[in-house]
Amino acid sequence: MKTKINTTAQKLLNLYRQEHVIFGGWAAVNEVFINEATPEVLKALKELPTGKNLVHHIENLRSGKTPMNTIERELLPYGGMMAETIATIPLTQSEWEELQNGINNFTPDEDGLNRLQQLSVIKKFGDQWLVAIRSAISEKPDLMEKWSIITKTYRAYYLWKVASDMLNQPLSERARAQLQADMPEYETYLPMFGEAGVALLEKLRSFITTMKPLDTDNAPDTPTSI
Repeated sequence: MKTKINTTAQKLLNLYRQEHVIFGGWAAVNEVFINEATPEVLKALKELPTGKNLVHHIENLRSGKTPMNTIERELLPYGGMMAETIATIPLTQSEWEELQNGINNFTPDEDGLNRLQQLSVIKKFGDQWLVAIRSAISEKPDLMEKWSIITKTYRAYYLWKVASDMLNQPLSERARAQLQADMPEYETYLPMFGEAGVALLEKLRSFITTMKPLDTDNAPDTPTSI
């Protein structure tokens, strides 16, 4: 039981830290916090790095102090430093045009992601591009809707790569716990790849039990599309 509680606590902390790349943003992860943060899980969270901030946030949600689609600025992950940094970088008119064209012409596959990431306006923000662009277009509902598809596609391919790499090496006890905590995300995104994704998901579930690497020859190839 204690292992399950710790796994759930770690999963909630992962969602808290990764909200910027999760489809649905705070509205989606806050619902998970409310549903899964039992008293035992809250106690376990307090023992984890930055876990006290998440506990405070969950308490705010349950009291009604914080709406279900947001979070108080002082409780933002990483102290809100990342969001504040990207918010101070303005886009020029030409960058806006490049960005809108890129979003409107996006195709939900690996080629589409590669083309998007080659845009100058995307490269401008480095590894923070997902957060930066979502912040820039936050008041443009039409672009936000399309950006959600881009975020979801990116996350799916990212998790496919992480899962494939993981299957080719021994799994430590710590990595096993992390994989268990992340399984809800794998269960959400991998089925987007159809039968190949479902097969990879089953291998992950089996991997948790066996803790043995697969033969390299059996490693799944990255699908060309979702």
